[in-house]
Amino acid sequence: MSLEAAAASARGGFACMFSSSEEFETALISERRAQGRYDQRRTRWPAILFIGCSLMVAGTVLLFS
Repeated sequence: MSLEAAAASARGGFACMFSSSEEFETALISERRAQGRYDQRRTRWPAILFIGCSLMVAGTVLLFS
């Protein structure tokens, strides 16, 4: 009797608290956001590169027209 009770309690220790992997991923991402791991650092490099490329294209068009 006690052996069956010990086996049942041991099986309960392996139970997962999430019913699906989606729940686990959502909880993991929420926890990491709370820790500040996914902070959004705004960089200006994309805007600077876009303006630079636009100026080069405009200069090339003006040069050959």
